Amino acid sequence: GGKNIRKITTELEDRFDMDDPQIDVQEVDEPDLNAQIVADRLANALERGWYFRKAGHTTIDRIMDAGALGAEIVLSGKVTGARSRVEKFNRGYIKHNGEPAEEVVDHGQGVAVMKLGTIGVNVKIIPPGAQLPDDFDVREDAEVPEVEQAAADADEGVESLLEEEPEEVPDVGADEDVDVPDEDPADVIDEEVVEEVVEETQETAEDATDVAAEEPVGDADADDVDELDEEIEEEAADLVAEMEAADEDEEDE
Repeated sequence: GGKNIRKITTELEDRFDMDDPQIDVQEVDEPDLNAQIVADRLANALERGWYFRKAGHTTIDRIMDAGALGAEIVLSGKVTGARSRVEKFNRGYIKHNGEPAEEVVDHGQGVAVMKLGTIGVNVKIIPPGAQLPDDFDVREDAEVPEVEQAAADADEGVESLLEEEPEEVPDVGADEDVDVPDEDPADVIDEEVVEEVVEETQETAEDATDVAAEEPVGDADADDVDELDEEIEEEAADLVAEMEAADEDEEDE
């Protein structure tokens, strides 16, 4: 009101040495979308004794009802108790860094002086109609004849495949007789085992016959050794007879 206007006028005269400054006050169309106004209102509500959680939720709900795309309220300080902490209230979509955070997001700060200490109020609001870098529009009136034609060709190809008669697959073995053994598989296995045993027995008999055939060869070798011994004895006897005859001749001389 007029009290605040006179206070601002006096401050301008004292600080900037201005003579009779004129202040033009205009009404804000939507105060709930102005981050600075919201921060001041929230700080005043806390100073009047509003519970911080009720004040935060009420304020952010009013911001979103005004049409904002997103909002965030941060209360830091001795909210309750002797220890300071941080409480956050979020709604919608908000940008925290980059160029959109500086140009699109509206910032506002306020201070609530309480008995236990001060509480800082930080408000961020993305107004309705803000152009964000990740926004895109879907055009419903776009014409894509090539895609439609390709889709039509694909449908025709599928229909032609469905209309084609399936090829007849010859039934292999339907006319031919297949010999199916009447014997039990277990009997067949037993016969195979018996045949293997018989073959092993025959092989064992053949080995025994070979060993028996080799034994006479050993006897022949023994006979040859005996004949050699007899010849050696005869030669020795002849040598002894010759030596005796030579001795007798020497004695006669």
